[in-house]
Amino acid sequence: MDRTALDPMTARARDLDARAELRATRARFRLPAGVIYLDGNSLGALPDSVPAAIAEVTTQEWGERLIRSWNEAGWWEAPLRVGDQVGRLVGAAPGQVVVTDSTSVNLFKLMVGAARLRPGRTLVLTDPDSFPTDLYLAHSVARLLDLELRRVSPTDAVAAIAEAADSLALAAFSHVDYRTGERWDLAGITAAAHRVGALVCWDLCHSAGAMEVGLDEAEVDLAVGCGYKYLNGGPGAPAFAYVAERHQAVFDQPLPGWTGHARPFAMTAGYVPAPGIARLRSGTPPLLSLLALEAALGAFDGVSPAGLRRQSLSLTTLFIEAVDALEQSLEVVTPREPDRRGSQVSLRHPDAFAIVQALIARGVIGDFREPDLIRLGFAPLYVTHADAVQAARQLGEVLDSGEFRRPEFSHRGAVT
Repeated sequence: MDRTALDPMTARARDLDARAELRATRARFRLPAGVIYLDGNSLGALPDSVPAAIAEVTTQEWGERLIRSWNEAGWWEAPLRVGDQVGRLVGAAPGQVVVTDSTSVNLFKLMVGAARLRPGRTLVLTDPDSFPTDLYLAHSVARLLDLELRRVSPTDAVAAIAEAADSLALAAFSHVDYRTGERWDLAGITAAAHRVGALVCWDLCHSAGAMEVGLDEAEVDLAVGCGYKYLNGGPGAPAFAYVAERHQAVFDQPLPGWTGHARPFAMTAGYVPAPGIARLRSGTPPLLSLLALEAALGAFDGVSPAGLRRQSLSLTTLFIEAVDALEQSLEVVTPREPDRRGSQVSLRHPDAFAIVQALIARGVIGDFREPDLIRLGFAPLYVTHADAVQAARQLGEVLDSGEFRRPEFSHRGAVT
């Protein structure tokens, strides 16, 4: 690598950061000195507001007020209150998002509920390259309800939906591919499904908090997403579920629990679902992690989804240009066209795992996905253009020096 190749980009990055729409939001996070954190697409960074908020919850609301905080501190309403905050970021009007359970549990609820809304239809379409949990659950739901599951790439989804016609109950896709960072046509696929009377469920794990989603505008039926990636809710943060208002009154979710009952404290033997999105609740919410997520969402105050998208694209565009300037044996897997790109850049290299470990040793934290992908996430609230160029510089030096071949960089822990 020509060590001066990125010098012009370094100056450009400083200028972009000085003029960036989101230049002030990085200060809302606790980021370790000497670290460039490009793994927010796996676990978001810690917002500065969270530790104090959790201390307040544990020492005051729980420690002093004890069980009274269910009423006095708004614990009971938290899943719906935080749901509306998430809803703003994904383009959903209030009353359509609830924060509850995990993405996996919510996806199961929505897929079964969707099938129940389309009795007599026997086909479910999903992406063969979806995150494994999505595929496992789709297979399970198909077995449970005696449905046919057909795997179709989002590239071919519109044609496959038209061909399926009135046999199609549900199309379930991810908005952004977790491996490649490719962003799929949410509005176009949703419209295609509606033309044949089918429903669509979108997995927003790799888009919520990083870009515009526009659930209501696209007339999406159902969606799920996690709270610990771009929403920065912390490890194990609860997920969210979206059910469009038009479906809520008749939505029959398969995991009815006491908190989703119309009168939960009546303790009746028969289940009567709560009105609205509250019927998606099942068990008692994990309050500590839920309230951590609520505090974390304060980092988005004054930030629009469109602003997130502009920053994300500016960061990823600059990084791709910097990688190109390295003239190394790296394949940029993520689409170069902005409209087709999420908020990460994935690079292919046969020694991807070792390269990621060598980068981490240098303070550039990304991650690896089988079999040969380097994933680098550009969370728009706290990653800077200077980070993007410096990460590319470190990547070039790792490749030039061959240090990734050191034995310690081949060791795999339980989490890769």
